[in-house]
Parts: sequence; C-alpha cells; structure tokens
Amino acid sequence: MTGRLLAIDQGTTSSRAIVYDAALTALTSAQQEFAQHFPQEGWVEHDPMDLWHTVRDCMRQALERAECKPAELAAIGITNQRETTLVWQRATGQPIYPAIVWQDRRTASTCQALKAQGLESEVKARTGLLLDPYFSATKLAWILDQVEGARGKAEAGDLAFGTVDTWLIWQLTGGQRHVTDATNAARTMLYNIHDGCWDETLLKALNIPANMLPQVLDCAADFGATAPDILGASVPIRGVAGDQQAATVGQACFEPGMLKSTYGTGCFALLNTGAQAISSKNRLLTTIAYQLDGKPTYALEGSIFVAGALVQWLRDELGIIDEARQTQDLAEAADPTQQVYLVPAFTGLGAPYWQAEARGSLLGMTRNTGPKEIAKAGLQAIGYQTADLMAAMVGDWPDLADLGGVLRVDGGLVANDYAMQFLADILDRPVERPQNIETTALGAAALAALGAGLIPDLSALTRNWRLNRRFDPAMEPEARSAGLAGWGRAIAATRLMAGESAE
Repeated sequence: MTGRLLAIDQGTTSSRAIVYDAALTALTSAQQEFAQHFPQEGWVEHDPMDLWHTVRDCMRQALERAECKPAELAAIGITNQRETTLVWQRATGQPIYPAIVWQDRRTASTCQALKAQGLESEVKARTGLLLDPYFSATKLAWILDQVEGARGKAEAGDLAFGTVDTWLIWQLTGGQRHVTDATNAARTMLYNIHDGCWDETLLKALNIPANMLPQVLDCAADFGATAPDILGASVPIRGVAGDQQAATVGQACFEPGMLKSTYGTGCFALLNTGAQAISSKNRLLTTIAYQLDGKPTYALEGSIFVAGALVQWLRDELGIIDEARQTQDLAEAADPTQQVYLVPAFTGLGAPYWQAEARGSLLGMTRNTGPKEIAKAGLQAIGYQTADLMAAMVGDWPDLADLGGVLRVDGGLVANDYAMQFLADILDRPVERPQNIETTALGAAALAALGAGLIPDLSALTRNWRLNRRFDPAMEPEARSAGLAGWGRAIAATRLMAGESAE
C-alpha cells in the first residue's frame, strides 16, 4: 500500500475521479458529463446507471493517466450530490425508478399537506431541516407510492434506499455494503441529528419501512472495499461526505465561526458552529458538517438551488454564450445604467424563503437590454442570493459579524473574477479564493487519508490551505443599499407571481 488516494466526486451534471498523492496534491483526473432528464415541469431525474457507469469509467481513466495501479491505492474517498434519492432491488441491484434529483419539486404538494398537519416543527426539531421537497424523505415516499408493488416489496425487505454515496458504495462493493455517512444521512429528513439515528417518528409519519435504510457511519470509517473486478484489485473505501460538507473539510473550516460557500450547480454556504446545533430563527438549515470518532460537528447551512446552473441556462437555453467564461466579458461590457434583476427560481426558491412553487423572473428590462445585461444580472444574482444567506446567518449567529467576516469560496464558478468581486462588494466582506478551487474532492481525499491512517488528523489541510486571490469590497455604501433594495423588490415580485406574500 502506498500513499496515493482516489477521490470520487459525483455531482449533479458530471462525475469525476481524481488521484492524489500522500501530500493531498492532485495528480490526474477524469470527468464525464451525463444526461439530465426533465419529464415534467419541476421534475429532475438521472439514470442511476449513468451515475455508476460514469464514476466507474472516470476511476479507471484517472488511474490510467496517473500510471497508478489499483493495488497502489491506500483508499478511496467519495463525495456526492446530496438528497438525490434512489431505490433498488437488493437481489439484483437494479433500480426500480430513476434517481429523483435534489432539485426536483414534484412533492411540493405533499410537503404542503404535511405542513398543514403540523409536521414541520417535528421535522425541524429532529433533523434540523425544513419540510421541503428538496430533501430525500418525500421523494422516497413518492417512489413507494407510485411504483407498482414497491411498497409491498419494501416492507418485505426486498428494496434498498440510498443517497448517491450509498448507491455507489453498493455498486463498488458488489452489493456487499449498504452504508452511508452521517452528513448524507442528515440530508434525508429522516435522520435525528441530535440522537444520531434514523428517526422512528418521522419514518412512521411518512410510512417508510426502516429496513430500507442504510447503516450510518462516521465520515472517516470502513465503508467496505471495491470488488476486485471493478478496478482490478480490491481497494478500501475509507472516507465519505456529502459534497458541501466535503468542501467544508477541503476549505479547512474546522473552527466555529469559519464560513465557506461553494458555487457549483447550486450555491451552498456553511457556517461551522462546533459542537452546538443551533436552531435557526431565519429558515436556515441545521446540519452536520462532519462527524469523526462518533462526535458530530454542526453547521448552519443556506442552500441556493441555482448558481452555476444559471450559467448553463445562459449557454444551453438562451444561447447567448458558448462557454461559461464569456459571462465575465459580457458583464463587464454591460450598460452600467441599467438595473436588471434575474431571480433564477427555476426549481423554486431555497433559503431563506423556501418557496417550492416560485419560478424564475427577469425584471427591470428596457428596450436596450440584451445579452450583456442579462449575463450581468445572472452573475449578480449569485451575489444577491448569497447576501440573503449571510443576513440570515448573522441573525442566527451574531458573533459572525465580529469574526473577521472572511468568506472562503470554491467551486467552478469562483474562477469568474467579476462574480467574485461583486460578491465581495454586495456582502461588504472579503472573499478568499484558494489556489485549489476543487475543494469538494480534496475533502473526500482527506477523509479517506484519515480513515486509512495516512494522516493523524485533518490539521494538514489547515497548514496546506493556500490563497489564490482575495477580493476586498470596493462598492460605495449607497450603491450597495440600492442594489439590495432592488433585489428585495425582485424577490417580492417573484414570490407574488407564485401566489405567496413576500411578508
């Protein structure tokens, strides 16, 4: 066994595999996109076999490019899109329905009905989450109700449920392990984050058989080993975390008050609150940042459903760009006198509004509004949405305003200098971009290294964190106030269009 590690990063639009050396330096990688399926308005699905096959192929390609034999790997780490829900047959490993993606809103009416029954207070108290179709629980219940014979098979113990990490581990181990980690379990709306177990009250309320659920482990633990035919040798799986929690590890946010925001398909800001699980008064989520040695470290999280996906929309649906990087040139050349607001509520509004029925809107256009102004509004929307999250976090954790105020950012979108400068400007706080912006995979590799005994703790990540660029706020206070006020009106209009008061 050597010190090399293989990280799997299974995301919403693509799968990646990265080979790291013992110093957690990335050596080679491979990446594949896969199809997105939208069978009805508000529905988003993936083919479960696409997730598995792209991961398997990327693993093999990354190892080949690194000239690394599988037997030389110390361990595999996995990070994944969270909340996405899969159900498969235990006997055959075959899915009984497509994977229902975290963005999917088909269970919005179910959530409304459960709220009317008074269940949301129980959900929040037990899981730290809000009752929303974003999470896995109502997706799982929908599959059991809609797929013929599924509920009977589930009650008989013939079906397995899992988030993407669980599905991949099942495939990697040849069906030998049905496990997850605490961070992914915490996003299902079925896991009690205080007691550290699946919650019987919520399982009963949603009529979900407990025998479908995986065993919950720490983030650095023994998740099994790959079947020899997958890579050519059996490799232990020793680290798992949901993508945003893995990014928190990769950004070395280990002290209470440290804050990171990841800009991928969506945007997710996590504030480390240490051993204390803070119940949000501002409709943020209380979640597990990571769990080691049986001890959870908690976080407040704000979730935005559309960030990088907005740039994809500009490219694929509007056709105003060919490549994501073109948005920066367009935004910088836009008419500065136009105040255009794009609210990208394509699949509803996330934190702190949580309005599943909301849909996107473009406001403030004139006859002279064109691709430049729309691209600018799109990049600015990412900053405005983050400002909403930061305001909510300060409300829940007042000390945040006095802790230096630095926001660490990562994800593909942070390579856009215009977006990052606007983010610093509208937040009125410094934004730090690390040299390694792919911190999600790095976090998975670090957890695998810890689980394999290659490192004694995660402090190496603190020592190795390197700054690429710091963006300091340069916007005049009056301009910031005017921009935020306009954004507030745009949000209010969007919510009113969906039939909900902005109050």
